[in-house]
Parts: sequence; C-alpha cells; structure tokens
Amino acid sequence: MSTGVTEIYSPRTVAHLGIWDVGHLKLKVYGVVAAGKELTNSMIDDAKAFVDQDLPPLVLAEGDDNGLGFIIIHPGDLGISVLAHWWIQGSVLCQHIRRTLWGADKPMDTATRPVIACVWELGC
Repeated sequence: MSTGVTEIYSPRTVAHLGIWDVGHLKLKVYGVVAAGKELTNSMIDDAKAFVDQDLPPLVLAEGDDNGLGFIIIHPGDLGISVLAHWWIQGSVLCQHIRRTLWGADKPMDTATRPVIACVWELGC
C-alpha cells in the first residue's frame, strides 16, 4: 500500500540528553529532531512520565533484564514518538513505544500495529 511520495533520507539532529534512572534501570536518553521541529522541555517531561509509568512493570514482567537501556524522544514530521528500549538475556532488545500524531488527542495503537521505528530512530 502506498501512502504517496517517499521522503528521501537526510540526517536529523541527534542529541544526548543524559541518563535517566527508572526503577533499577539506567537509560541513555536521546533526542532526534526533524527539520522545522523542536524538542521542548515539556516533551522531555512528558516522555519521562510515560517511561516512569509504563516501563517498570513491562521490564519486570519480561524478566532477565540487564538493567540497561535507552530512550529516544523524536518530534518528527507527523508527530512525536517516544521509544523505550531495554536489554534482556544479555543481547535481546525489548521495546515499548508511544506515537502521537500532531494534533491528536491520544496516542496511536502501537500494541496491534507492527511499527518498530523509523529510519531516523534506527540511526541512534
């Protein structure tokens, strides 16, 4: 299924935003920003609240984690994505994602959609 014109890849601004302690996890935090967009303190605070609330029970339920992971906060062309990743079993990557289109009242349903990440997020 085609959605129209395919955007040509060009690098986006990537910034290291520090390390968050969430439960027993140490998470590196990155911002990825599309041209013409900005990463605001409000977006960062909202992402932190999402990660603090959603991640600990998911990590606990999965088990066998390494206590390490990373977060990507991405104000993109279509909306803002927050991707939380953590490692289990030494080398297996787990992910929990929230994607919200600009102007939407609530996040997209990522539980039933096979979305992993966009090309810019995979570059982190």
